[in-house]
Amino acid sequence: MKQLGDKLARQKAVVFADFTGLKVKDLSDLKAKLRQSDSEFKVAKKTLMKVAFKEKGINIDPKSLAGEIALVMGYSDEVAPAKTVYEFSKTNQNIKILGGLLEKNVLTLEQVLNLAKLPSKQELYAKLVGTISAPSRNFVGVLQGNIRGLVSVLSQIKK
Repeated sequence: MKQLGDKLARQKAVVFADFTGLKVKDLSDLKAKLRQSDSEFKVAKKTLMKVAFKEKGINIDPKSLAGEIALVMGYSDEVAPAKTVYEFSKTNQNIKILGGLLEKNVLTLEQVLNLAKLPSKQELYAKLVGTISAPSRNFVGVLQGNIRGLVSVLSQIKK
């Protein structure tokens, strides 16, 4: 109970997933992918989840979720757990996303799927850097074009 409460306090996002019928090999693959993105797959009894949620001020009843429920918690990126489980569910029909949490806000299935389709933080940082550097890169290209034109004119005069 205390361990689950500590993990819930550290999480940035949680995805509720039904893993009924998931094979051990597939579960191991999913856990390995989650570890790469600083996320964790945690299985707990629904009554234990309910007590931990209540203690953290999260208003959700895990008993309303069908099947065997696992918490996929992301500790450094809000999008990573949803994206990883979503990508995994495309190839494995035995895991189903049921909903989630973003900090303490309850998310519906549709909201979790939308979150999973967002680019990761690293992709967004790369786009931001590209956008910021584009004007200076274009300016340098324009200046180089003028210099190239001058060199070509001078070479023609020399001939």
